[in-house]
Amino acid sequence: MDVKEMRDNARKRMKGCHVCPECNGKACVGMIPGFGGLRTAHSFMRNVEALQEYGLIMRSMAGVETPDTAIELFGKKLSLPVLIAPVGGIVLNAKVEGDPEAVEREYDEAVTQGAMEAGTLAFTGDSGAAYMYASGIESCQKRRGFVIPTIKPREDVKIIEKAKLAEAAGAPAVASDIDAATLINMRIFGQPVGPKNADSIKKIAASVHIPFIVKGIMSPEEAIACVDAGAKGIVVSNHGGRILDGMAGTADVLPEIADAVKGRITIFVDGGVRRGEDVLKMLALGADAVLIGRLAAVAAIGGGAEGVKLMLDTFKRELSDAMMITGTADLKYVSRTILKQIK
Repeated sequence: MDVKEMRDNARKRMKGCHVCPECNGKACVGMIPGFGGLRTAHSFMRNVEALQEYGLIMRSMAGVETPDTAIELFGKKLSLPVLIAPVGGIVLNAKVEGDPEAVEREYDEAVTQGAMEAGTLAFTGDSGAAYMYASGIESCQKRRGFVIPTIKPREDVKIIEKAKLAEAAGAPAVASDIDAATLINMRIFGQPVGPKNADSIKKIAASVHIPFIVKGIMSPEEAIACVDAGAKGIVVSNHGGRILDGMAGTADVLPEIADAVKGRITIFVDGGVRRGEDVLKMLALGADAVLIGRLAAVAAIGGGAEGVKLMLDTFKRELSDAMMITGTADLKYVSRTILKQIK
């Protein structure tokens, strides 16, 4: 399978995504449920634009011939700093035909197996129907140590209950996407979700013996609050521009968040990452690793586990090239001096 075949297959199967040549939010404005951006899709588009406003600076005389793309995360060595973002509700969002439970299981199997084969991890999603989280737990049990289940911002007691399931299934960490507090999809299912505070984060983090990751952080103040509450990771994310219009992009806020908490907590980021060069930009801006959502969905739906591994291998190759030409030997420290703000 090559990238063209994978994307052609995805285009035939998906009605909630156009599988555009450039995934920038312009062709899927307001496609919610779906993979578009909310209302005007400005938040989705800003994620892409904010990252494009940085250019990489060549240092081709640095003599870096074999850059090391590996990182260590929660005691596990990964082949590259790219993980699969949590995506749930495949029939609802991707609008793939079929039995919803079977399609969800097929998707989770594809992203988790593909990620494992590529030497990295996959987050799995959650939504209103019980089978959506359960499907991720099943994949977690099959691939212990490679799957991070993600829980919607339900009542604290419900999050703790689901977090313990993840821990028992062999997850290396568990997450909650607190930025889904107003998600339309959850309202469709009649599931109560809402905003979380530092006390909730502290209670949940203390309830399990694996790292707790808070997804949906867009300010230094909340990043610091997560550190103080005992969380071990944050995801700088605006939920792909799907929960609020008119937001800043993740690359807009990442540097100040990194300045506040770098080294005290693992920093993930998503939004607008389309190539290996974008991964290096995000790391230079302060992230430890990035999450890929929409492109991973296209890869999984169009090519199964093989498509996901192909996508991740492509990211790895592009990242290696970007590291070589910018003189970045490894990812233990990526200097911001390799970036120039060009707009």
